[in-house]
Parts: sequence; structure tokens; C-alpha cells
Amino acid sequence: MKVKFTLTMDDATVNGRMIDTIVLDWISELDYSEVLNISHDWISSQNFLTQRMTGLSHVGESSLTIEPLEDF
Repeated sequence: MKVKFTLTMDDATVNGRMIDTIVLDWISELDYSEVLNISHDWISSQNFLTQRMTGLSHVGESSLTIEPLEDF
């Protein structure tokens, strides 16, 4: 299924530079179990973003929206 992700990060530090807000959105083709795994990892990990994004050392607040674009 096609899924739209929207990641919003406030008060981020990237390569030592403070950034007020970063918004990234993208569309991926994933099956339902992959969406559930991403959602679970997001909720359960405090360092989800800083572990995966090169140069990102701090995020004040963040949110991840997952929106299906097709029926299951």
C-alpha cells in the first residue's frame, strides 16, 4: 500500500546549527506490517531520529504522521 509520511521536528540541531522547524514528507510503498513496525519503533525509541539521521544531534519536539493513500 502507498503511505504518506510527514515528519516534523522543532528546535533541531544539525551539524551544530540550530534550526527552528524541519518538515519532511515522502511517499513509500509498504505492506501493513512494515507500517506497524515503523510506528512501533517511533513510539518505543527515545533516540529514533538521532540514531538514523546523520548530523542530527538534538530534537526538541517531533511528530510523525502516517497516512494511508490506498485502501488496505
